[in-house]
Amino acid sequence: MPHLLIFGLGYTASRLATRLRADGWEVTGTSRATLPLDDPRTVSAIAGATHILSSVPPGAEGDPVLALHTEALRTAPARWLGYLSSTGVYGDAAGAWVDEASPVGGGRRDARTAADLAWQALRPDVRIFRLPGIYGPGRSALDRVAAGTATRVDAPTGQVFSRIHVDDIVAAVVASFTRGAPGLYNLADDEPASGNIVTEHACDLLGRPYPPLSPIASLSPMAQGFYAENRRVAATKMKRDLGLRLRYPDYRSGLRACLAER
Repeated sequence: MPHLLIFGLGYTASRLATRLRADGWEVTGTSRATLPLDDPRTVSAIAGATHILSSVPPGAEGDPVLALHTEALRTAPARWLGYLSSTGVYGDAAGAWVDEASPVGGGRRDARTAADLAWQALRPDVRIFRLPGIYGPGRSALDRVAAGTATRVDAPTGQVFSRIHVDDIVAAVVASFTRGAPGLYNLADDEPASGNIVTEHACDLLGRPYPPLSPIASLSPMAQGFYAENRRVAATKMKRDLGLRLRYPDYRSGLRACLAER
C-alpha cells in the first residue's frame, strides 16, 4: 500500500490527504497534537513512507522540517519527495510572466526563497511546487464577501496576481507521482487577474454590493508589501510534463465550483 507522510496538514495538504485516503492510500500527517515534528516517531515515519510531502512554511529561523530531519530525509527510501513552495520567491516582475527558469530572491519572501533552495539541494529527486494564491471551498472571495470582510484596493493599473484552485493543486501533485521528472513546477491557472476583479465577481455571484475602494496606504505593512509585487505565473511545464488539464482554468469557473459547495 502506498504511504504518504505529510509534514503539516494545512488547507491544501488536508485536501490531498482526503483524496488519497479515498483512493486507498495510507496517509500520516504531522501536527502539534498527534505527531510533532520533534517526536522520535517522525523519524520512523520518514523511514516507512513511500511518498513524503512537506507543506510547512519556513519560520524566522528557517525551514523547521529541514532543521530537524535533513539527514533522515536525504537517506529516506521514499520513491517520491515533494515540497510546497510559493511563487513569492520570484519577487516583483513588473507584471511580466515568470516561469521555472526565472530568477528568484530579491522579493519580500527571503525565508521562503531560502527554504525553496534548501529543498532543491536536499537530493536530486525532489519536486518543488511553487504555488500562487490558493483558493477553494471555505477559503475564497465568496467567503470573504459573505462574511463582510472582502476589500477592494485602489491598486495601480495593471496590478495582477496568479491563483489556483486547491483541487488543481491536488491533481498536479497526484499526477507527479507517476509523471514528470523531479524539479521545479509552477502551479497556476490560465488567467492572472486583479484581486478587485475576483472580489467583484464573487459579489456578483452572491448578489452583494461591491466593497468601497481602500487606498493602499490604509493597509498593513504586510498587505502593502503584497501589492508591491506584480507578476504573471506561467505553468506551461505543469501541463506539459504532468499531463494536467486544469479543472478550473480561471477564477470564474473556480468560484462557481466553490459556490456549488457552499
